Amino acid sequence: MVSETYQSKNVCVIGAGPSGLVAARELRKEGHRVVLLEQNHDVGGQWLYDPNVEGEDPLGRTPSLKVHSSLYTSLRLISPREIMGFTDFPFSVKKGRDMRRFPGHRELLLYLKDFCDWFGLRDLIRFNTRVAYVGMLDYYATSTDDVVGCKDLKWVVRSVEKKTQIVMEEVFDAVIVATGHYSQPRLPSIKGMDAWKRKQMHSHIYRVPEPFADEVVVVVGTSLSGQDISMELVEVAKAVYLSGKSLDISEGLSKVISKHENLHLLPQIDCLQEDGKVLFVDGSWVIADTIMYCTGYSYTFPFLDTKGIVAVDDDRVGPLYEHTFPPSLAPSLSFIGIPRKIIGFPFFESQAKWIAQLLSGKRTLPSRDDMMQSIKELYHSRDVAGIPKHNTHDIAEFEYCDRYGDHIGFPHLEEWRKELCLSALRNADTDLETYRDSWDDHELLQEALQSTHFTQHGAQDFPL
Repeated sequence: MVSETYQSKNVCVIGAGPSGLVAARELRKEGHRVVLLEQNHDVGGQWLYDPNVEGEDPLGRTPSLKVHSSLYTSLRLISPREIMGFTDFPFSVKKGRDMRRFPGHRELLLYLKDFCDWFGLRDLIRFNTRVAYVGMLDYYATSTDDVVGCKDLKWVVRSVEKKTQIVMEEVFDAVIVATGHYSQPRLPSIKGMDAWKRKQMHSHIYRVPEPFADEVVVVVGTSLSGQDISMELVEVAKAVYLSGKSLDISEGLSKVISKHENLHLLPQIDCLQEDGKVLFVDGSWVIADTIMYCTGYSYTFPFLDTKGIVAVDDDRVGPLYEHTFPPSLAPSLSFIGIPRKIIGFPFFESQAKWIAQLLSGKRTLPSRDDMMQSIKELYHSRDVAGIPKHNTHDIAEFEYCDRYGDHIGFPHLEEWRKELCLSALRNADTDLETYRDSWDDHELLQEALQSTHFTQHGAQDFPL
């Protein structure tokens, strides 16, 4: 619904990664006052590479992590650059930079810095500022579902300047959580894991292969990071054993395994023994020097106190209407960037626009009951489809992103953007080692580069 009365709100955005930056841009465009709190020294979030992992717990089991980024040195994008940009700021090639279609991670960081500078967002950001606490001001409720005075809800935000340790406490009309979800390691539960005496680590702190020279390494997890890291380790390690839930792997991974005598595929781990032995469910075993868990990440919001209204249960963050709004606290509390398996930047942009317009009063949400009913229907449909709870926020559906945008008249994903995404996925499936440098979608690429997305700005607007 669209309203005629507009208001300007005092809004705190947490995190200066892609979702936080576009949130700040949209909020300011809508006339709100914005403060963006960022724990690191620069923008980028996950894309701000941090090589200093020595002080981090190898399995990420500490209450708070010192290192936010999980990028390893050689990481390259898994999607072509053409599909990744925000709708009005294409991820264009720039002379003197990484001009590949699937560039290294630093190129995306530079894109985000360009975005930040182009839209003048840096003045809104407080760097080196860690958010310690976010909670409701004068909270009282008759139950966890009934926050009294929700319309006038305000939020206390307590932050710490990292260098001086000065604590600041402020009150905001609204808070947007944009802290990402690729930092907190998600670990399997394996018998003997706590007693195993050799090296165990999560890929969160993997950076380069050299420390694993001449080692026997078991890599747990055959998803993208497990595949990528295994292909890198196999060049220096004595042997790499890739352990997966299923032995039904892609053609691309199968080609890689057949090419390397020291790369082996094994089923799930059954148990670990103190002498270094790793036993697998098919009865096979190896003695390993290192086990590396490439098992994904969990959602965590250690600073957020909603009195139990919003909780994380087996990586289901909820209840959230459209993966964004807690019905009894919205729109004063919202989340950007929760969904996975989407073309991220345009989706974050649509989330940011919707939130900004809700806060100004330009639009309104459905009733709390209707939002809760929508969430129940989502959970039920996932259960019926046999989708595990921890995959609740995996979208993998262009149509959902288009329907989401319809709430605010946001443009649908262009057909070329969808097709380039699918083309990259198909190529990775068949040619895992080469798909980033060898492709067959030249016609689609030309269609993309001739679209208004790339021609909307003259060359003078984006100096090379």
